[in-house]
Amino acid sequence: MGYAMERVKSRRAIIVGGSLGGLFAANLLRKIGWEVHVFESAGKELASRGAGIATHQELLTVVNGLGITIDESIGIRVGSKLCYDSAGNMVHQVPADRIMSAWSRFYRPMRELIPDTHYRFAMPATGFKQDADGVTVFFQNGEEMSANLLIAADGLRSTIRQQLMPYVQPHYAGYVAWRGQVDEKELPEALHRELFDYQTFCLPEGEMMITNPMPGANDDVRPGFRRYNFVWYHPVDGDRGLPDLCTDATGHCHGTSIAHALIRPDVIENIKDVAHRLLAPQIAKAFCLSPRFFFQPIFDLESPRLVEGRVVLLGDAAFVVRPHVGMGVAKAALDAQCLADALVFHKNDWVRALGQYEQARLTFGQRAVARGRWLGAHLEAQNKPRSMRTKEELHQYPEVVAREVGKQIKEIPELAELVQ
Repeated sequence: MGYAMERVKSRRAIIVGGSLGGLFAANLLRKIGWEVHVFESAGKELASRGAGIATHQELLTVVNGLGITIDESIGIRVGSKLCYDSAGNMVHQVPADRIMSAWSRFYRPMRELIPDTHYRFAMPATGFKQDADGVTVFFQNGEEMSANLLIAADGLRSTIRQQLMPYVQPHYAGYVAWRGQVDEKELPEALHRELFDYQTFCLPEGEMMITNPMPGANDDVRPGFRRYNFVWYHPVDGDRGLPDLCTDATGHCHGTSIAHALIRPDVIENIKDVAHRLLAPQIAKAFCLSPRFFFQPIFDLESPRLVEGRVVLLGDAAFVVRPHVGMGVAKAALDAQCLADALVFHKNDWVRALGQYEQARLTFGQRAVARGRWLGAHLEAQNKPRSMRTKEELHQYPEVVAREVGKQIKEIPELAELVQ
């Protein structure tokens, strides 16, 4: 590409990262008249990667503002949260009003809004340079492009953030999230009747299993074509346990993550055994019906700043919030909306616009990370001797977990005041 800086339009943005955060930013900036180019490192469409997500009204408002229809097809509504003990007894129930959706249900329509000429796969960024006139991004294949703004939406291991702030590194929380899904039609009738229409929790000491319905293949929400989703937070020591989980059958360790197809069979069989030993019998039985398992090491991350010159951090490139808060997608949407609003409010004064964005989203991100750490404190503490744990780290109470995990943004005072 190699566009000369003098040929750059006055409102051109490069977005590194074509997942949901990048798509929110791309579509919202296009809506206010910016020329946007998105570069994704993966070599193919991302829709198949999605798992279940809980929605927030703020997320749906942003999506609706892009002209994407919000109707019954967006997900499956659950009306109650249930907690089971390890013997399979229901010990707590609270009303809830949540729509459980799928990552792909948001990715697909937002990706369709971006012309293929402005969204490129297999384009990992290697770095950037900037000066008073603009910013230039360099790509692994030797290409480069210049623009007025660079938006880093390239996630937890952001290449752009690494160049800006190499000292900012993800913090491993001491546990992983085992994930699985089972097609609705594969659930025995008794299990379906007891579990499917609810969000359920099972809380053995040091563990947290959460289950819920979600759309099925191709985001299908018709009864009989949906799926049942599992997220099991399970403590794993970072020094030896996590490297072992990430070691394939050839003995090669893949670092802190591993593709699901490379997880060793003995690891899968072990986690099934642990499920039957620790979890409510009905939940363990449903979990083990999953045809495929994978795990996600849980990290959190805080960036001390979100703007450096013409470079903006957004979504997980800026802050990674533990999944207990249930707002990763919503946070990315609100980041992008805040950036677009600031650029409109300050018109051509991008310095003030980015300053407004940074001030607003730094506070939100810091508070969201703190909440995630609070919700995960009991899980993180399992790798400490019991004598060193605080009272809060020793116990997790069903009534607290059911009330606080995945709470709507508007119900969390320290966050609600920032999105009024």
